[in-house]
Amino acid sequence: MYYEVIVVGGGHAGCEAALASARRGKKTLLVTMSKGAIAKMSCNPAIGGLAKGHLVREIDAMGGEMGKITDRTGIQFKMLNRRKGPAVWAPRAQADKKLYARAMQEVILRTSNLDVIEDEVVGIDVDNGTLRAVRTAKGQRVEVRAAVLTTGTFLNGLIHIGEKQYPAGRGGESPARGLSEDLEKYGFRVSRLKTGTPPRIHKDSIDFDGLEVQEGDPLPEPFSFWGNGITQPQVVCHITHTCEKTHRLIQDNLGKSAMYSGRIKGIGPRYCPSIEDKIVRFHEKDRHQLFLEPEGLDTEEYYINGLSTSLPGDVQIDMVHSIPGLERARVLRLGYAIEYDFCPPTQLKPSLETKRIAGLFFAGQINGTTGYEEAASQGFVAGVNASLHVEGKEPLVLDRSEAYVGVLIDDLVTKGTEEPYRMFTSRAEYRLLLRQDNADLRLGEYGHKLGLLTSGQYCKIMHKRELIHKEVERLRKTRVHGKALSSLMISGKLGYNELPGSAEAGLGSDEIRQVEMEIKYQGYVDREQRAIERFRALERKRIPLGLDFRKIRGLKKEAIEKLEKIKPLSIGQAARISGITPCDLSLLLVHVKAYH
Repeated sequence: MYYEVIVVGGGHAGCEAALASARRGKKTLLVTMSKGAIAKMSCNPAIGGLAKGHLVREIDAMGGEMGKITDRTGIQFKMLNRRKGPAVWAPRAQADKKLYARAMQEVILRTSNLDVIEDEVVGIDVDNGTLRAVRTAKGQRVEVRAAVLTTGTFLNGLIHIGEKQYPAGRGGESPARGLSEDLEKYGFRVSRLKTGTPPRIHKDSIDFDGLEVQEGDPLPEPFSFWGNGITQPQVVCHITHTCEKTHRLIQDNLGKSAMYSGRIKGIGPRYCPSIEDKIVRFHEKDRHQLFLEPEGLDTEEYYINGLSTSLPGDVQIDMVHSIPGLERARVLRLGYAIEYDFCPPTQLKPSLETKRIAGLFFAGQINGTTGYEEAASQGFVAGVNASLHVEGKEPLVLDRSEAYVGVLIDDLVTKGTEEPYRMFTSRAEYRLLLRQDNADLRLGEYGHKLGLLTSGQYCKIMHKRELIHKEVERLRKTRVHGKALSSLMISGKLGYNELPGSAEAGLGSDEIRQVEMEIKYQGYVDREQRAIERFRALERKRIPLGLDFRKIRGLKKEAIEKLEKIKPLSIGQAARISGITPCDLSLLLVHVKAYH
């Protein structure tokens, strides 16, 4: 059996990787343990959020699928952070869990050049540092030119509920065994991480009276630049809180928690901690906010966002009943913690290809990330680059000044991670320019060049850019009583729609927003553009492949070890390695200049 690209795993990373490869015309195989579990939302059925929404819009701008599926299946949409500056506005949607998976499965199964089989990849065959084939549990050997591993939490997955533990990739599904050991055989470092999920409860057992209602936006904004808008009925969510009784129950049973009993060795997510972790780390707080979120339109299951736990089942039930509004709640599924293998991502190139084996790419939780959006964006890039590898072309590498996707991947391959990595707006140095609303203008050209956007979609971007440019120029040049229209808008004396000629310009709401941003924030934008030029100047100073850092006189041993480990491609990337000092950079720069 032969395929040009094989994708291992049918989660959010695997879906984007397989679609990107197949849509670029490569004969692609997606290997999953269960076709029915493709795109399954094993945690909260929500897409987007702070910085995560940026990632979704960016892959959508380049031809990815997650945004379109969210618009088709979303049941509550909110633009977060509207009270703050536009750089940190972030779209988020609660999706219908079953509809989301079903819609993505339909897309996967009808995509040309893409085959799907139910099997498990247990090993790889490598010849002279190049991937040649993958081996499956059913005894198949599939010859390939490139492979993308998107194994999620399945690599030697181990579930913990109190003192009970059992092997699983997630609740009710078998783990993947053998692949981690095979990777170690080829010299990859493999470590352990931990994540978790909260209990699910029955809708009819919740007392909603007295709970705070959280509504979606009255005019919800779609994620996708190319879709048909939002089609599902919209619902409300609710807010409740833990209380003193909840905290006392948790404190009294900490020794039974897998997290605090020493049974879990992997490091958990800092920014999405278990409720046990919150009680211990933030002991001064007398309550913690919880969101009650429906998992779909045709299910009675509710997700308790903020109550992730690995406490024993009886303690979980008592804990749920201690929470206002949940005194009579019926627990449908217990929460659990899960440990799994990952490969520290400093073993990757910025293309997400492994440094050790040509043609082998990693994406998603195998790289130490957490979250559907982080996984999907890596999957998209890895799938694109696997297909480009087959063609013998240069990979797609987005830098930190172009996209949140670029920030995510650069953080992973340059700095690595020792805990599940989550994207935040604060990680992006140029976030005023990397807004969620302009992702199509920033990245659409990449999608077009890759063949993932149609000519019609690209023309739409070009027309939008031209409209914005012309209107900005008009507002700067047109004067009323000696003042430019742009000045009147900056001063707040007039809104855009009150300016002379605005109605005749023919701009839609999206174009108007872009015009307002460009004019009102011109000074800040110019400052960021200058910073980007300095950043790119360092990125253009390339470090020769195979450079022996030990030959650089005066370079400290620690710096040599870190440079040899990361193998930075540029002076800019070297500067972002933790522990590399300005003195180290100066020595490296002098040596690189002499080398050239």
